[in-house]
This record gives sequence, C-alpha cells and structure tokens, in this order.
Amino acid sequence: MDTKRLILFVIFSFSLLMLWDAWQQHNAPETVAQSAKPVDASIPEAVKSDVPVVASQPDMPQTTGFKLENGQRISIETDLYRGEIDTVGGDLRKLALLQHRADDKESDYVLLDDQAAPLLYVAQTGLIGNGLPNHRSIFSSSADSYKMAAGSDQLEVRLSWTNDAGLQVDKIYSFQRDSYAIGVRYEIINNTDSVITPSVYYQILHDSQSNQGSFMMPTFTGGAYFTDADKFKKISFSDMAKNNLSKNGRDGWIGLVQHYFLGAWIPQEDIVREFYTKQLAGDIYSIGSVSPLGQVAPGAKVEVPARLYAGPQTQSQLKSVAPGLEYAVDYGWLTIIAAPLFWVLSAIQKLVNNWGVSIILLTVLIKLAFYPLSAASYRSMAHLRELTPRLQSMKEKFGDDRQKMQQAMMELYKTEKINPLGGCLPILIQIPVFIALYWVLLGSVEMRHAPFVLWIQDLSAIDPYYVLPILMGLTMIVQTRLNPTPTDPIQAKVMMIMPIVFSVFFFFFPAGLVLYWLVNNILSIAQQWHINRATERATAAKKKLGKR
Repeated sequence: MDTKRLILFVIFSFSLLMLWDAWQQHNAPETVAQSAKPVDASIPEAVKSDVPVVASQPDMPQTTGFKLENGQRISIETDLYRGEIDTVGGDLRKLALLQHRADDKESDYVLLDDQAAPLLYVAQTGLIGNGLPNHRSIFSSSADSYKMAAGSDQLEVRLSWTNDAGLQVDKIYSFQRDSYAIGVRYEIINNTDSVITPSVYYQILHDSQSNQGSFMMPTFTGGAYFTDADKFKKISFSDMAKNNLSKNGRDGWIGLVQHYFLGAWIPQEDIVREFYTKQLAGDIYSIGSVSPLGQVAPGAKVEVPARLYAGPQTQSQLKSVAPGLEYAVDYGWLTIIAAPLFWVLSAIQKLVNNWGVSIILLTVLIKLAFYPLSAASYRSMAHLRELTPRLQSMKEKFGDDRQKMQQAMMELYKTEKINPLGGCLPILIQIPVFIALYWVLLGSVEMRHAPFVLWIQDLSAIDPYYVLPILMGLTMIVQTRLNPTPTDPIQAKVMMIMPIVFSVFFFFFPAGLVLYWLVNNILSIAQQWHINRATERATAAKKKLGKR
C-alpha cells in the first residue's frame, strides 16, 4: 500500500472514529427501557398515570392526562440554592444554583423550573394508600420564606398535612451548607384506629426537548439509574416513549442527567424499590422510584428519609453522596482511560489553579508518555519522505502500470529496510487516549465558565474570536508539509484540503478542546521536525560515505 494512502487512511479513520463515537454518545444510550417481573409481591405494579398507582388502593386520584397544579409558593435560599416549593404536593418547583451562572453569565443557572419553555423540570414526592397525601394534596407551612442564617450549617423547611381521620404527615426538606444533596423526609403519624400500609414515591418530571445538544456538541439529556447489580444505565426519552421502565431492587438511585448537571432521587438504603418511567404527555415524562413501607400501626410514627441530589456533576461531590452517582459523568466505553486522565488533570489544576494551563500540561505529559511510539511513526514517515523523489521518478517511469509500480515500490522498501505500515500502528494506538481526553474536556463541569487567559474566559464555550481554531488550522498545514508528499495529484490535493476541513469543525468546538488539539499539534510538529532533520542528516552522511 502506498504510504501516502496510509496517512490519508489514518486521518480519515480517526475522523470517522470521532464521528462514530459522537453519534454513539448522542443517539445510542446504553440501555433500552424494559419491563421486569417484581421480586416482591408488595412492590407496586406498573405506572398507571403520573402517580405510580397500586390497584388495591382506589383512593388515589386517577387522571387521563398531565396537569401540573399550582398553589402558594414558599421561597428558600441557602448558600448554594435559591428556589421555590409549591404547597401543592410540596413539590420543589424551581431551583437556581447560586455558584453557577447561566449560559449568558448574567444570572444564576436555573436547574429546576416549572414555568420555562420548553424546559419543565420538577422534583415531586408523594405517598400512596389510605388517603395519604400525594403530589396533588395541599400542604401548609408556618412561613412563606426560609433563608439559611449566617453561621448556620442547616436549613429545614417543614410542610404539614392532616385529614379528618387523624392521619398526620409532615414533609421536611433539609438543606446542608456546602452540599447539593437535599434531605427529603416524611414523618407519618397514624392517629387513626386502623393499620395503614403506605408506599412512597419520588419522581422527576422533565420535558424531552430541552438541553438535547447537537451533532457537533453531542450531549445526552435523559433518564439514568444505578444499581449494584446492573451498574449505570441510561434511558433516552425515545425509549421511554416505547416502553415503561420497571426495574426492581434494594439499592441504587434514579434521576435525570444532562450536560454538566444532575438531578437524582436516592431512596433510603436497603428498602425495596421499583424504578419506573412514564410518558405523561407528548413531551413530558416522569422518572422515579416507588417503595412499599410496610404496616404502620395505630398510634405509631414512621420516618421515611431520602435524598435529592440537584447540582453540578462534580465528581468529588458525587462520590461522597451515593455509590455510582459519579457515573453520571459518562465517558462511555472509554471510561477506563478517561477517569485516570481526569484525575491527573484535576491534580495539575490544584497546583496551577488554571484549567487552561492544566490542559496544556496534561497534553505535554501525554505526549511524553507516547514519545517512543510517536517517534517510531515520525521516523517511518521521515524515511518515506526521503524516498519521495525516487517514488516520483518511478511513477513517471511506469506510468499507468500500477502492478509494476507496486512491485518496484515493495523492492525499494525492502532494499531500504522500510516498513510502509510502520507509521500507522503507533498513531492508531494513541487514538483511544485522544478520544478519551476529548470526552473528559467535553463533559467536565469544571470547564464550564473556567477562564484561561486574555479573551478566553470560558473553556467550555467557543473561542469568541476564533483565534485558536485558526492557529490549529495553520499547525495542521505545517504538519501536512512535514509529511511525505503523495505522488498521486488527487491525494495531494485532499491532503491540502484536510486542514481547512478540520479547522471548520473546530470553529464550533469548545475552546478547551481546541486548546488541547493546538498544543498537541505544536508538540507533534516539534517532534516531527526534529526527527526529519535527524533523518536528513543521516541520509546525507550515508550518501557522503557512498561517494567515498
């Protein structure tokens, strides 16, 4: 095979691999929603409406469509949040993250919202059975606003509900300082003369239209769950529309993942649960968990704790909240490579306190690690580059006789002890690492609004003046000049066009990604230039000895 075709093949293979990987991330979640048989007869059946209804408890409200009712709003403010709780169901209807800015950087980032379009993102909970309050019941509160006091480490918001039969239910939100894990606890007091058998559900309502990413920036927004048995699984909205998820177990969490942020319900440990999904309306879905609580005797009191993680996908925080929650930062099939890369990147950032500088230093470390492989590849291409004049003369000699041309080329490679495939394998070995780092930089919330230098004040956004993509295009042109010139005119033209094509793609990539590729290209040029010069000197010395 002509070495120029090999080089072209490697470039196109890398491009196709990147595009395939992007397509996989954007369009092919790891799992398809499925139905499973209950492991315990007490687990509720499949979801009948926007509440997981148990057939033996007819007192639950039945609906044929989706409707989000509104009552009075209770405002909350902590060191991390500003939000609103509705007295209808005690839903958490709005939640702004005070430590994260919106895309326009003019306001706080709004994670939960029940009034934005097309975004609908609400955290709901409720109880099933014996006339207990669900997410349509009206709760009361002693105040209409709550704020975490200076010096306090906790803010508690208590909502209450009672009925004429003597049932009393309090729903308590607990906000901890410096934590995105919100405690949500039910206190059920059975003041009736009868035994009650409640179930509790936790669900997230979300639309299927917002935060869906693009082909150039493939990101996933949809359902996800984790169990110790099944590990991390994603569920796209299209899968939810085809089948309701029904997954049973005694551990794990379920929630909504999106680019940079996560909302996840974490029920209490060692309690039977069924994870479910349900299409409530055309583009509105519920993703949740339902669990039976057993019997509550007359006069007894039961507490039912749970947690809602609502915040950024910061891996150090996710790991401390619940097992498997860190997998929400999904690197796909290259996690085994990407996770250590992120750890190294974070360690560097702690030293230099600049994510842009960290990207540069990590790129240098990766380049050093692969230096022997890169050197072998560049050395092979340098030798082939020295043979370009002889190959060109052979092409002129044999003309269109491709068979004789190939035979002559193989003889030349054999005489010069050159492997035409020698430059291909080392590059292919490095490709998974490059793609893994691509996903690390694309999926890390730490890059969001992280400044670098001068005009680049957000490594997750496009370079506003396109300086980095232009520089990267220029470095690709330089690399092309350092490579062997194809003898085929068509191949030569394609090789000249490739830098322009790649530059156009990188005009739409985040600055952090472009910075990585630019630094990598500069280091590759330096290494390739050094090897080319050394090869040229060695060839000149050999010719000089031959003349003697």
